[in-house]
Parts: sequence; C-alpha cells; structure tokens
Amino acid sequence: MAQPVHGGNLAWAATIAGCPPDAIIDFSASISPLGPPKSAMSAIVANLASLSHYPDPDYRELRMAIGKLHQLSPDWILPGNGSAELLTWAGWDLATLAATALVTPAFGDYWRALKAFDANIHPFPIFGACQELGASQGDSASAQGLGLRNFLLSAQSSLHSYSPSERGLLLNNPHNPTGKLFKNESIAPYLDEFALVVVDEAFMDFLPPEQQQSLIPLVAKYPNLVILRSLTKFYSLPGLRLGYAISHPDRLKLWQSRRDPWPVSNLAAAAAMAIIQDTAFQQQTWDWLPKAREQLFTSLSQLPGLQPWESAANFLLVQCTSSVQQLQHRLLQQHRILIRDCLSFPELGDSYFRVAVKSPRENEQLVNAIAQSLIN
Repeated sequence: MAQPVHGGNLAWAATIAGCPPDAIIDFSASISPLGPPKSAMSAIVANLASLSHYPDPDYRELRMAIGKLHQLSPDWILPGNGSAELLTWAGWDLATLAATALVTPAFGDYWRALKAFDANIHPFPIFGACQELGASQGDSASAQGLGLRNFLLSAQSSLHSYSPSERGLLLNNPHNPTGKLFKNESIAPYLDEFALVVVDEAFMDFLPPEQQQSLIPLVAKYPNLVILRSLTKFYSLPGLRLGYAISHPDRLKLWQSRRDPWPVSNLAAAAAMAIIQDTAFQQQTWDWLPKAREQLFTSLSQLPGLQPWESAANFLLVQCTSSVQQLQHRLLQQHRILIRDCLSFPELGDSYFRVAVKSPRENEQLVNAIAQSLIN
C-alpha cells in the first residue's frame, strides 16, 4: 500500500502496525477529540427519513443558517462536499490567471486543485518570511502575524513581472502545517494587489471569536475574496464531508453551475444546521484546546532532538533531528500510534512531523511512546 499523502489513513497504518484500523490512536489527522457533538448525532437520527428524498439543490435552509452565523445574505454562501470540493472550483478560477502565489509548505489538495487546471504556481516558502522578520522557526512572534507584504511582493518576488489583474493568491490561516496565524491586516492589503485571493480558514474555528483573524467581514467589499470554511475538523465529522465557501454571489453561481448536483447530503445539511448553533460544544472546545496544546508543546519540547512550533490551531509541527519515517514506523509497530509525516511537503521532508492535540491521556501516551522510540 502506497505511503499516504494525507493524514488519517488508518488502513495504511494498520498494515504497518499489524492490527485492525480501529486499534490505531490517530494523531495524524487534525480532528477534535471532543466530537462529534451530540447535537450532530441527534440531527442525523432525526432526519433519517429524509434519505428517501433528494436534497434541496439550492440548500436554502442551510445557507440561511450559515448566513445568519456570519451576518451575511445566504446568496454569499455555498455549501460543499467538504471544503476540498470547493477548493477545486477555487483552483479553476485561480488557474485562469497568469500566476498564482502559493504560501508553502502547503496542504496537498492546494497543489491538486491548481495542477488539475494547469495553473502557473509560484511557491513562497513561509520559512523565508520567518527569516525576513528575523524570527526563528519556533519563535512565537512569527505566530502572531507574519509580514506577508514584504514576503510576497518584495523586490525579488517572481510576481513582479505580472500586473495585479494577472495574479492570484492561495493561502490558509491558521497555516497548515506550521500552525502560524496571520493577522488579518497582513492579508487584507493583498485584496488590492491580486485579482483573486482565496483564504482557507479551515482551522480558524479553533480560536475563540475574539482571537480569530478572519477576513469574512471583508467579503462584501471585495468581490475578489473567497473564504473557505470546514465543519469537519472542529466538530470531528470528517466522514460526513461538509464545508462552505463565502464569496460574491456571482462567483458562487458560477461554481454551482460547474459541479455535480446535490453535493451535500440531507444528513450532512441537518448536522451542519445543528452544530453551528451548538454554543456549548464550541465553548467546550475553546476551553479545552489552549491548555492541552500548551501541555503537549511543553512535553515535546523536553524530549531530546525535538523542537515543536508554537501553534494557533489544534496541531503542532515538530522538527526532529532523527528520521521521522523511522520514528513513525516504530510508533506504529510498538505503540499503535500514528503521527503525520511531512514527506509530502517538499520543504519539510523527513525532518518534521505533525501531531493533533488530543485528550490529556492520549497526549501523554504519545509523548511517552515518542520518548521510548527515540531511545531505541
């Protein structure tokens, strides 16, 4: 079985560990350990009878619920079969431009979506931004908002040969896999310098509202802005496949015309309308994550040869002085624990791994297992 490109491939992990997939403790997929919320499960059960009917092709009720959440007209909302489906249509739009700037290391689906439509990709390694700011890779100052203006449009930038109307930008915030958070004022100026700016905010929900750096408030002013959101990571529903895009209605109508009908199931739509109103679950997550993440960061920092990055999301990127691929196999074979190697990120290779923040007990298991595996 081929080495997985994404995290969460338990079938592959089980072949290495020699055990059933459900015996693996999965730190490779950045999914909340607190869910799925009871509100989602109740909504799914209550709507089982809807399986005998096609979904509303316009998803009017769902769009109204999401629009109310963000104080937007439902015309500015497009639900999708996970944010990955919506990323495909964003990739199509970006590929119509002469050049697309991509902040790297980048989620593998960004490359997929852009290459599928033969986009002219200009990678911009985030490590360059850290160095330009005089910040080390693990420096907390870089986590508070990298200097994107100096980073993407410096005098040496390959984008200078293109006019603003010819170039696009794709990035995520918080950034995956580093966990760095860009301040919204560091991204917003690009809305005047790029014909299309796509910001994947899949992990933004993990920050409480007062700490979020979302550009959603700017979509009504900038028709060239697209925001992608996921409902699967925060609410631990990756198998349900649900996300949504926020952008100008004209763009979303075009996307709707391109795709297959009924991409979101009735059960997914029902669960979505329930969870976005589940304020108790949301608060539980915001109460749990900072302490759990800090404890895991501290514990990993104390192990020889490891340097975790400070993160605003529910995962940690960790630099390792030994082979991560060997460590990954030891953890699977000896402890049935799966970490996310970074071989699919060319900038990171075999020197980094990523781990989700899970329950205190599971985090402790991970740290103890890594400590034993590094000795062997």
